[in-house]
Amino acid sequence: MTNRLSAVHIDDRGLAAPTPEIEQERKVAIYDLLEENSFALPRAGDIAGPYHLALAVRDGRLVFSVTTEQGARVAEFHLSMGPFRQVVKDYFQICASYFEAVKRLPPSQIEAIDMARRGIHNEGARVLQERLEGKAVVDTDTARRLFTLICVLHWG
Repeated sequence: MTNRLSAVHIDDRGLAAPTPEIEQERKVAIYDLLEENSFALPRAGDIAGPYHLALAVRDGRLVFSVTTEQGARVAEFHLSMGPFRQVVKDYFQICASYFEAVKRLPPSQIEAIDMARRGIHNEGARVLQERLEGKAVVDTDTARRLFTLICVLHWG
């Protein structure tokens, strides 16, 4: 399949070191993303994937740099981080509650917090899909995993 990502790199230069939980979220998101994703570039013309994606924050903007597997630049787009700020903040708060709950609460309460976490995660994925409109087409699962990586870039 050509409409997919075959590699993802997070440019975290200048960012605070992630907590072990955040680092684990990052590893899982990248692993899951590479296992199964849908990523198409409507403006790429005849440059078929699979693609490599580098995510970074530069000058306060979220940067998606897309290349071919051979390293040829296909696209780069910059997104304002403003639309993500509240949902990322909410996601970090619910994740903190979830990580604490796992240590001390019964499964029924953990499940309730996890459902709220998934709801906020879905909202972040929806915002990302809207922001990528006209630039990249991603399915919901791919958007969810990319949103997790955006959260990693907001850490600290």
